Amino acid sequence: MRARGEEASVTSEFVRSYVITGGRSLPAADDLALHTLVTLAPERTPPLGAGPEVMAIWKLIAGGYLSVAEVAGHVGLPVGVARLLLTDLFEQGHLLRRAEPPRAQNVDRATLEKVLNGLQSLIG
Repeated sequence: MRARGEEASVTSEFVRSYVITGGRSLPAADDLALHTLVTLAPERTPPLGAGPEVMAIWKLIAGGYLSVAEVAGHVGLPVGVARLLLTDLFEQGHLLRRAEPPRAQNVDRATLEKVLNGLQSLIG
């Protein structure tokens, strides 16, 4: 409880996210899906005036492709905020992204049995 006249501290994650995004609305879910892989474009330098969150993302994805969900998890940002920052980097030409891999297709049982029999004959 607070004493009379004492103000509550404003430290919620919502306020922090609002400040990081500059109050902008989050991108549509289909713009940058959670499983989309992102990495830095070759020979790029960080944008001028990049905040600490953008620099953390920059250092993280410099090593290779990571999914949007992994970036958010490693940096400790809500997924929507990470997606917005990644979208900004992509629009500025700093990111490369790969579309999601195609869904696995079902294979009929006869084909699987042929593969199994072939493997068993190789092994002995």
